[in-house]
Amino acid sequence: MSENRVRRVAEQIKKEIGQIISAEIKDPRVAGLTSVTEVQLSRDLRHASVYISIYGSPAEKEETIQTLIRAAGYVRGEIGKRVRLRYTPEINFFLDNSIEYGAHIDSVIKSLKKDESDGNE
Repeated sequence: MSENRVRRVAEQIKKEIGQIISAEIKDPRVAGLTSVTEVQLSRDLRHASVYISIYGSPAEKEETIQTLIRAAGYVRGEIGKRVRLRYTPEINFFLDNSIEYGAHIDSVIKSLKKDESDGNE
């Protein structure tokens, strides 16, 4: 399978899952600010690893990711209806902390710059 096609299908699945989570999963355990950061597909398009960024407390994050894991069958069915593929991929959800990590690094850099400018006076 061409790598371009795998990437295009992954982007389409990412878009559709984001829409499904925000508009169709009405479970109150799914935290408000939830976004799909990345979808990695196997070369045969049968397995999708979906990385989810969740804004909230650690308990809210855990509850949201567990709810999404339980809803994976529903999400897979919706993907099967929306994206034309011979086989609808198995979906596995994973928590993505990269946005929080980036924000933490950014705050550390800003504090170092502030300390540096305070020390030069």
